Amino acid sequence: MEVNGKHYRTIWLDKEHPLAVSIIDQSRLPFEFSIKKIFTCGEMIRSIKEMEVRGAGLIGAAGSYGMYLAAMEAPLNRGFMPYVHKSAAKLKRSRPTAINLEWAVNRVLRAIESAGSYTEKQRASLQEAQNIADEDAEAGRKMGINGLPLIEKASNHKKGKTVNILTHCNAGWLALVDYGSALSPVYAAHKKGIDVHVWVDETRPRNQGAFLTAWELSKAGIPHTVITDNEGGLLMQKKMVDMVIVGSDRTTHTGDVANKIGTYLKALAAYDNNIPFYVAVYSSSFDWISSDGLKNIPIEQRSGDEVRFITGLDKTGKETRVSIVPGDSPVSNYAFDVTPAKLVTAIITDRGVCKADKKSIVSMFPDKFNTNG
Repeated sequence: MEVNGKHYRTIWLDKEHPLAVSIIDQSRLPFEFSIKKIFTCGEMIRSIKEMEVRGAGLIGAAGSYGMYLAAMEAPLNRGFMPYVHKSAAKLKRSRPTAINLEWAVNRVLRAIESAGSYTEKQRASLQEAQNIADEDAEAGRKMGINGLPLIEKASNHKKGKTVNILTHCNAGWLALVDYGSALSPVYAAHKKGIDVHVWVDETRPRNQGAFLTAWELSKAGIPHTVITDNEGGLLMQKKMVDMVIVGSDRTTHTGDVANKIGTYLKALAAYDNNIPFYVAVYSSSFDWISSDGLKNIPIEQRSGDEVRFITGLDKTGKETRVSIVPGDSPVSNYAFDVTPAKLVTAIITDRGVCKADKKSIVSMFPDKFNTNG
């Protein structure tokens, strides 16, 4: 994606400082476009926890670069591998729901273990991290290509009139290394000249729709409207939504989808109004072991302060954090929910589009099933 005429990925190795990894600090958006340098594995863990980087694909890439930083920090003696293993465990615990993180960390760990000398292990960690980032960006591009026909079909059905697409949370290029998952087909459709409009759920408590998706779409020049989390159902009832496309932090090989809290409610509303509900899933976001999403997928619970406080700009343009919950009120903050496969019309992947059932998913990924990714 381009920001002010310059192409950016969401994470990259700093060419001037090869021991630093650069990220777009998403916690500063949309009020400030800020590049942050990460120098240690510990700093990367904090960036993942505090959601300076977020989105399943990007979390995986961040975890892989975190492993590179750990390899560069580790003592070049017998303590090297214990240090790397300890860092890997900490990285995997930083955000448990998105399976990409564990997958990427384990992949770099295997590359390190397979290399010879300590210097070779360091080189292997960097090469594998860069491979993962490149593959993630390419997968985003392919999801756009594979999802485009779904929007084209809707456009043809409406005889070229605006295709209204509702999305939830942020699954654009900020959620991957580039291109995005759910928004990648939208970008492809816009580039092809198809008239699209996006309904953007604000997705409280962190407002990732309003803060990130709206910012992305503004930069891309795509018509969009920010709506409250609970407005989507009414829009569907009023025939103002042609399809729903969301991303996924973890999808079981049976088609159950874990995504930003509130996704399940959107799927229910879409099902009740006969509106297609699509999920864009990168291959590394599939869980090849779990079969029951609600029982098996760990659901992250975050700090109640994310609900108690909200951040925005005051009338003077100053960023301000204010309380919106009585101080003595308990707060629950589950970050994700699980949408059962029966509510999913189809899954858009980097290999193609398939039904949300075990047979279809395994047929598309025969090399992945029962291999733990």
